[in-house]
Amino acid sequence: MPEFDTLRLEANGLTFSALAAGDAREHRGLVMLLHGFPDTPHTFRNQLHALADAGYRAVAPMMRGYEPESQPADRDYSLSALATDVNGWLDQLDAATADLVGHDWGAAVAFVAGAQHPERFRTITAMAIPPLTRVPAAIARVPRQLLRSWYWVWFQVPSVSDWSITVRERWLLQRLWRTWSPGLTLGDADWETIRASFDQPGVVSAALAYYRQNATPPIMLGIRKTPAMSTSIIPVPTLIINGSSDGCIDRRMFEHTIHDADFPAGVVHVELPDTGHFLQLEQQDKITQLLINHLGPQ
Repeated sequence: MPEFDTLRLEANGLTFSALAAGDAREHRGLVMLLHGFPDTPHTFRNQLHALADAGYRAVAPMMRGYEPESQPADRDYSLSALATDVNGWLDQLDAATADLVGHDWGAAVAFVAGAQHPERFRTITAMAIPPLTRVPAAIARVPRQLLRSWYWVWFQVPSVSDWSITVRERWLLQRLWRTWSPGLTLGDADWETIRASFDQPGVVSAALAYYRQNATPPIMLGIRKTPAMSTSIIPVPTLIINGSSDGCIDRRMFEHTIHDADFPAGVVHVELPDTGHFLQLEQQDKITQLLINHLGPQ
């Protein structure tokens, strides 16, 4: 695996490790990359190096809870709390603004951060997840998404679903990767990195808390609203990318959730053909090209 800088970031009384690439002093701007589930920052490795080659400082932190040092005592894994972590990282890195890139739960955090703290972000790129506030209405129009989202409900079951993540060499995590990106064979090094993260104390419970606090059936069906699901306006230039063969999110969900009025600074939607959920690995060069084009001149 290529060499990266390693950082220790602080935010909200928690400590996070991060991978980084690019000149720490002289760069075109900071790009923050947020991973999802079940994942780590290492799957952004190609984008980290490409962004550095393009003159950016690229930083990919471990998300809240994915290490013992970043597990809060109050067990707050709400999207609003996760968005405040991003602000804290920017403060530590002396960045008034940054370009924010998110995949899966990282994309959900990027939407919330852009809505709640738009002054901190030049651009937002969201991969594989549609705009959150429109998801309940879209599910009503794409009921098949409920079948794909069976794990949302399963992860609400305490203890048993935690246990299901640990058995048979973490078979369930491997199944999710195969189902969500059927055209991708996850490399041994990637799998070992992911497994090592989930082997740490408290990480399984923290990762499932994302679902238990932000993706319960009442929230996803629009019966209950959280602060993160209450603001649809994102006044930051936004790029949304999905794969046509994503086994996690039905491609039609993007058609029903991307409304121009929600993005007064502009939104571009790109669907990559024959691509699954983990776009940054399946379409490494294309994702890099789309990112750099979206970032534009400083």
